[in-house]
Amino acid sequence: MEAEERRRGMLELARRNGMVDVGKLAVDFGVSRETVRRDLRVLEEHGLVRRTHGGAYPVESAGYETTLAFRTTMHVLEKQRIAAAAGEVVGDAETVFVDEGFTPQLIAQALPRDRPLTVVTASLAAASSLASAELVTVLLLGGRVRGSTLATVSHWATRMLAGFVIDLAFIGANGISREYGLTTPDPAVGEVKAQAVRVSRRRVFAGVHTKFGAGSFCRFADVSDFETIITDTALPLAEAHRYSLMGPQVIRV
Repeated sequence: MEAEERRRGMLELARRNGMVDVGKLAVDFGVSRETVRRDLRVLEEHGLVRRTHGGAYPVESAGYETTLAFRTTMHVLEKQRIAAAAGEVVGDAETVFVDEGFTPQLIAQALPRDRPLTVVTASLAAASSLASAELVTVLLLGGRVRGSTLATVSHWATRMLAGFVIDLAFIGANGISREYGLTTPDPAVGEVKAQAVRVSRRRVFAGVHTKFGAGSFCRFADVSDFETIITDTALPLAEAHRYSLMGPQVIRV
């Protein structure tokens, strides 16, 4: 098997399973562990995977994006802790934007329900989880619904957002890096996120450690646009400090 074909196979497995293990890849492809590490290094240099100790996981890009259903199976405990911490930074905000994605969906469930709150969201799942809350008013953005994430996009959504001034936005991303800022694979999704950033007074990024250092296709915000970053403790403290030097407070939970 040629190296390029082998690397394509490794990438396909990483995208199908969410991650790959060096030892198993060596057995599956009949090569040495060092060859596998070299192949993963090449894939990482091309921005297709991120290597970890003993393996790698895929980076979402213009040609690959995980579904909402898949995201509900990965790093669930970390996402629950992040969502709980996000609920504690709402403060006196009366209007909140909740982004699409599984972590924002969990954040929606963690929002206070004992006082009046207006929530604007593109996420059908987030809107559904809040619809029965007596004191919460839910505004669901219109537009084309993406089947992979069950969220609305395109000019209907951005035009609706442009008419708001929002106290606090909880924003997700497929990747966040000090070099490229916050990125997402789909331009239509990027437009909605960028508009939410523009119309919000306070902005919080919430995402697991695997998002950090990754860059996707469409850049929609800078790290310095955010007052707070909430992630899990698997992000090294030294790396969290580097992000904090760019402006936001970094909370690791």
